[in-house]
Amino acid sequence: MIQKIMFDNEKEAEDVLDEDDYELLRDNNVYHHRPKDSKKFKRLKKAQRDSDEDRYGLSDDEFDGSGKGGRTAEEKLKRSLFGDDEGVPLEDMPEEEEQEEVEEDADIGDEDEMADFIVDEDDDDGTQVRRKKLKKKKSRQASGVSSSALQEAQEIFGDVDELIQIRKQGLESSEWRERRLEDEFEPTVLCEKYMTEKDDQIRMNDIPERMQVSEESTGPPPLDDFSIMEESNWIYSQIAGGTQPFFAESGLLINKDDVTRFLELHHIQKLDIPFIAMYRKEECLSLLKDPEQHEDDENPYDTDRIPTFKWHKVLWAIQDLDRKWLLLQKRKSVLNSYYNKRMEEESRRIYDETRLNLNQQLFESILKSLKTAESEREVDDVDTKFNLHFPPGELVVDEGQYKRPMRRSQYSVCSKAGLWEVASKFGYSAEQLGMQLSLLKMEDELQDAKETPEEMASNFTCAMFESPQTVLKGARHMAAVEISCEPCVRRYVRLIFMDKAVVSTSPTSDGNAAIDSFHQFAGIKWLREKPLKKFEDAQWLLIQKAEEEKLLQVTINLPQKVMDQLIDDCNGRYLSIGVSKYAQLWNEQRSLILKDALFGFLLPSMKKEAMSLLTSRAKNRLLWEYGKVFWNKVSVGPYQRKESDISMDDEAAPRVMACCWGPGKPATTFVMLDSSGEVLDVLYAGSLTLRSQHASDQQRKKNDQQRVLKFMMDHQPHVVVLGAVHLSCTKLKDDIYETQEISPQYLLTEAVIYFEVCCHE
Repeated sequence: MIQKIMFDNEKEAEDVLDEDDYELLRDNNVYHHRPKDSKKFKRLKKAQRDSDEDRYGLSDDEFDGSGKGGRTAEEKLKRSLFGDDEGVPLEDMPEEEEQEEVEEDADIGDEDEMADFIVDEDDDDGTQVRRKKLKKKKSRQASGVSSSALQEAQEIFGDVDELIQIRKQGLESSEWRERRLEDEFEPTVLCEKYMTEKDDQIRMNDIPERMQVSEESTGPPPLDDFSIMEESNWIYSQIAGGTQPFFAESGLLINKDDVTRFLELHHIQKLDIPFIAMYRKEECLSLLKDPEQHEDDENPYDTDRIPTFKWHKVLWAIQDLDRKWLLLQKRKSVLNSYYNKRMEEESRRIYDETRLNLNQQLFESILKSLKTAESEREVDDVDTKFNLHFPPGELVVDEGQYKRPMRRSQYSVCSKAGLWEVASKFGYSAEQLGMQLSLLKMEDELQDAKETPEEMASNFTCAMFESPQTVLKGARHMAAVEISCEPCVRRYVRLIFMDKAVVSTSPTSDGNAAIDSFHQFAGIKWLREKPLKKFEDAQWLLIQKAEEEKLLQVTINLPQKVMDQLIDDCNGRYLSIGVSKYAQLWNEQRSLILKDALFGFLLPSMKKEAMSLLTSRAKNRLLWEYGKVFWNKVSVGPYQRKESDISMDDEAAPRVMACCWGPGKPATTFVMLDSSGEVLDVLYAGSLTLRSQHASDQQRKKNDQQRVLKFMMDHQPHVVVLGAVHLSCTKLKDDIYETQEISPQYLLTEAVIYFEVCCHE
């Protein structure tokens, strides 16, 4: 009976309570059964909650009924994309919401209570069984979000369940972000803007980063005593030979043992140059001398000596030579491996025993020259000789690979026609001639053939070379090319050319009209036989620029006396001393070969090398001068206040007034800075630099001078810093000095004006 009464009371409550009462019950955590008709207010309440959330930035979902935090960030993300009920299991949803989830949009008030049931066949006892009709679940999404927008969001961000799962599993780590960055950016952007595995490896190694980066290009340096001694000998020879302009001009004496100890500290102990100069100076004292510093400046007991920074030019120059040596050895090692591999392939391709023996002799000579090469140009000479006798275009290509088009030179055509046998009968080979010119080995007296050159050449005629004259011409070309590519011959001619060659300039017709006494090319308009070694500054860059503008004609050649001596030396080593008819005929052929080798190949090649050497030397000289100017600017110490000023003033740092010149918009600006670098006051003086003599302009300038003077008297700066970019700023410096002289009562005797000129090319 009591249960019936309670049930009736509840029925009355259902009839009496309105929607506000249900909200109040829900806010106080009191559960009360809601009649079915109240479902029609659900959508209205949801719309109201959304509007309140947009209005106040806080929804009622922020807190659940228990007073605890409501939705998490994951649930908010899902709700913003898919609505309130997306992703919630059906068994966790209230019955009313589950029914609303499966129903179609229809009038809720008129829906049939039995519409969800169908009548099946009779049961065994004859009664009909009603079963609930299964409806297709309709996906929900946030209100106001179209299906196309939802599809686009899924394509951009992926499945929300997958994103939430990734976040729960903690996969959003640094490793995952790096993987995503690699997919998103180019490798060059990653190396410049982000930390990579290479940076982590550099940080883990206990070696200065600068040395690790350098070893990436040069390779790890050898650490054995023999390699270090060999490198120190090479560096000392480069310094003593005058090949480095810095050491040649300074005349500095270097101890060879100090170079060896420096390499040991740098390679074995992995110490950088600043550390060696500071804490290991006693082990390489001769390398710490500054050639431009006087002995008086090195007196440590001089109290008036201005402290200066140490550049350690010698150490940096030796490090540069060390890098060149390591790169040279790396290239020689790579070429040695390539030559051996190429020789094996060539041996499998040739079956002629005579040709194979000749190639073996050439290969051994090339390897010997490569081992003794001490500069990049000498390695280039060895590589040129190898490519001449073993051209890369003749390499057999496997089936299925792309084949490069072959470069057919006249030398290769003559060699394939068998004229290499004729070229070998002229006398000394190119290698033997180079040995004799270098005085490395004196060959036996040349034995002349017992037949004329034409008779011998008639045995080698073919379809391409039909007459003995064409055979001799092709053989002479082969011999001349081999002589011009021989490393010993090139070294001999290079030494003479670089030491004795002269440069002459003359104006063209356009240059004669354009270059006057005030032109920048006036000093190089007429040069007559200036030696190459006399170009010590950047003058060659002006000559090169004038030649590009077609204002000058430049010639580089050997003096006639030196040329005659070179030809006589070559003839004395290459021609036969015989007086017979056959000897004279063969000597004529040999003279033609030497003439073709010198004037057709060697001297033009030496001219190109001389121009390249002058260009690199001038650029290095210019960079060295720029470096000295830049060093003089960055090595200026901060302004040092006097001890009396420090004791009289509480501020430890000086007060600075900075000035920047302006053309008018913006105007010349004065900024006052305190001891902490904070801006205290700003003054614009646009008329301070006026040069007009008009009365109004003079009055405006005088007014600005008075304002600047008052500005300085009010703030009492210790130092005035003037930044400048062109010549007008030098006049501003004079204007500041003129401003101080206006009032005799106040002169900035304690203020110092620093004038910094920033060079912009």
